[in-house]
Amino acid sequence: MNNPTTKSKKKTIIIIALAVLLAALLVTAAVILLQPKEEPPKEPAKGVVGVITDNWDPQVSQPTSGSASQSGTQIPGYSAATMQEGDLSLKLRIGNPKDNHVGFYATLKLSDGTVLYTSPLLEPGQGLEEVPLTQTLAKGTYDAVVEYRCVLLEDGKTPLNSAESGFKLYVS
Repeated sequence: MNNPTTKSKKKTIIIIALAVLLAALLVTAAVILLQPKEEPPKEPAKGVVGVITDNWDPQVSQPTSGSASQSGTQIPGYSAATMQEGDLSLKLRIGNPKDNHVGFYATLKLSDGTVLYTSPLLEPGQGLEEVPLTQTLAKGTYDAVVEYRCVLLEDGKTPLNSAESGFKLYVS
């Protein structure tokens, strides 16, 4: 037969075991939730297109009425750009002036051929104010270029001409 004292001891042991188990679960949950979150290392912007805006303004003087350059494709030019060592973006205005009648693919690269950024198709009036880079650069002065490949707007593929705009890139 079952002894009432034995039943009481079994209940007490079960209650204590459940309490210990619950306490262990709570401690484990607290440890997991309260651990400091590690920041992932900054990754280069591979595949990132940057913030492309419509109504992009190249902030260059517009050709005067009737000038020869008004009938051709406008290509933005640069003299120099600066950035900090370790930055993964460059403040450089890359885009397609609104008066053009062609699409652009812009590629930012160093003179040694290192590609730092390639844009998607930029239609007239579209551009970036800040360019995400595929890698960081060490301190120094670099010869850089933005290559603009022109394509027909109708299909975004048929190649036309291309142009390059070279500049000095200063990394401090």
